[in-house]
Amino acid sequence: MENMQVGELMVGVEKFPKISAEATFYEAVLALESAEEEYKSGLAEQRILLVQDAAGKVWGKISPINLFAGLETGYRRVNIEELLKQYGDSYIAHSMSEDMHLWKNPFHDLCRKAGAVKIGSFVNAPKEGQVVKVGDPLSTCFHRFVMNRHDTLFVVNGEEIVGLLLFADVYRKVSEGMKKCFV
Repeated sequence: MENMQVGELMVGVEKFPKISAEATFYEAVLALESAEEEYKSGLAEQRILLVQDAAGKVWGKISPINLFAGLETGYRRVNIEELLKQYGDSYIAHSMSEDMHLWKNPFHDLCRKAGAVKIGSFVNAPKEGQVVKVGDPLSTCFHRFVMNRHDTLFVVNGEEIVGLLLFADVYRKVSEGMKKCFV
């Protein structure tokens, strides 16, 4: 386990469905739904939807959480990490939505406005704590998974995202090793 590298467990970007950063919010809703259905029916190996630029370069992923953030444009004005450091969880859970008037517009209005918004405007590239290198030891990922609470890490080779490291795959490998410790 100590000698295992990220590249040995990562899933290459070619295994994931993709969507253009120029796609609309509505197209992303349909693409996520399609990716989920194909995954559940066994037609696709992965359901995570990667976002790519016009040149086909992967630069992020989109999830249902991103769609919620895309519906309410007020989140684009928020740096969650800074607010957490400055005010803590209780502010984010209670006061922030009141202070910023989040979710005050009727749902139908939010949907109508978001329908034509390009996903590239609300999906962010991965942050430093969400990126590992192909050659990093797997132990580097343990810390990132625990501290940052991500279920996937982006794997890079140089500057290019070449795959994802899924927590479920890491956990499966680690649990196999832990079982051997107790025998």
